[in-house]
Amino acid sequence: MNRDLAHVEFEASVVAALPGDADDSNRPRAVADAAYTFVMPTPVAAPRLLAWSDDLGATLGLARPAVTGPAVEILAGNALAAGMRPYAARYGGHQFGNWAGQLGDGRAITLGELITPAGERQELQLKGAGPTPYSRFADGRAVLRSSLREFLCSEAMHHLGVPTTRALSLVASGEKVVRDMFYDGNAQAEPGAIVCRVAPSFIRFGNFEIHSASEEVELLRRLADHVIATHYPDHRGGAPRAYARWFGEICRRTAVMIAHWMRVGFVHGVMNTDNMSILGVTLDYGPYGWLEGYDPAWTPNTTDASGRRYAYGNQAQIGMWNLARLAGALLPLIGDKELLQEGLERYRSTYTETWRAMLAEKLGLEALGREGDEALIDELFALLAIVETDMPIFFRTLDAAALEATDESLPRPVVAALYDGAVLDAAQRERWRGWFRRWQERGATCGLDVGERRRRMQAANPLYLPRNYLAQQAIDAATEGDLAPLQRLLQVIRHPYEARDGCESFAARRPEWARHRAGCSALSCSS
Repeated sequence: MNRDLAHVEFEASVVAALPGDADDSNRPRAVADAAYTFVMPTPVAAPRLLAWSDDLGATLGLARPAVTGPAVEILAGNALAAGMRPYAARYGGHQFGNWAGQLGDGRAITLGELITPAGERQELQLKGAGPTPYSRFADGRAVLRSSLREFLCSEAMHHLGVPTTRALSLVASGEKVVRDMFYDGNAQAEPGAIVCRVAPSFIRFGNFEIHSASEEVELLRRLADHVIATHYPDHRGGAPRAYARWFGEICRRTAVMIAHWMRVGFVHGVMNTDNMSILGVTLDYGPYGWLEGYDPAWTPNTTDASGRRYAYGNQAQIGMWNLARLAGALLPLIGDKELLQEGLERYRSTYTETWRAMLAEKLGLEALGREGDEALIDELFALLAIVETDMPIFFRTLDAAALEATDESLPRPVVAALYDGAVLDAAQRERWRGWFRRWQERGATCGLDVGERRRRMQAANPLYLPRNYLAQQAIDAATEGDLAPLQRLLQVIRHPYEARDGCESFAARRPEWARHRAGCSALSCSS
């Protein structure tokens, strides 16, 4: 039987293993020789449960709480369960390519760890629970729009099969939070909300960077040993080669995660090193977006609009760059750059192999590597970029036409994916017809039967994604007190590969009205 959150006994292995800040005052300051600072969440006026993940709750052994009550008080930061020792983590990071020094959990507070019925350790963390010493004079709060987007995307990514942190609950605070959404002087009071995030650990690359940059080598070692003992037990040993093998596994996991991002068209938007998980799971859903019209230079982050550092097509190389920063932070423990370079090479090879395998599945092929395959792939992405063509719809519709010859002037997947106003000239249409014929010929000789080809394509190409405009519609309704659109969207994205009657609107191209609307096309780092 699932437990009431208010009656669960929590643990605090991070607190037990690592030193905390000697100063327990909740004021912005530089912190030294500590991995975290104890801090209590700031209570809110009228917490109310807006959304709950039933499948995550079941995994954690937790019962769905009532809309208000003791469990929701905990999820809002108004109360604690037994054993909780709340803290904000200290970390640094490279932001947009530059070392930013101390950052830390400015609006996230880890409550503690529970042991699931399966015996796994999971941390519960509140985002938007009030200021911490790392808030840098901010209020530590979050608004409904960003909190709803984080809850929604955490659920979507999990069900898409992408390594990710999870979100257990979305709670309205009953208070207003003032935000300047696009930093243009138009600050507004918005409804506040708190997300309860769940992961085996929220430790990031930046946790190691701050200790290394501060020359806290013994604390760096203790942190590495704790992470290895708790989450990478096969890499224990404490010797330089053991640490290097552990780093290589971090590189491998990160490569697989980013290949999944590319497969589903996810753009993180702010791949700073403080937003990179040491477990290789997607962390921190800020100004993310979904690649709709195929454009490798697209980023959803207005802060990145000029440099496009974190654009869709740059994510793989940024993953390598971030891992190189982690390698530099771990050098005091390993001492040999060549050993760390082996890990970076593992990232490169893993990403290439994983992405190629995923592309093969998306195209309904047994593998890529035959003569002509590279040209087939290069031509496909060149064609997708000529005019505005919806990448998710193209690949999903390609499955429906996978085994059918066509005499149309354009293949049906192209027709389905073209946005309004996108026009192909005669030469471009002929290129598409030529590509489609070559793809069909390649598929006919791939050695897979019809059913297996279709199964692979359907499993690799999602039908439903929480596109920004869908999320914005749910936000608009929730702001007015109507949670039905959010619940409907959650039902759909929890089964992203299965066509469902009556859900056609959730698989449609972005409507023209959403092209330039705030929240539907691009977002800022504002919460």
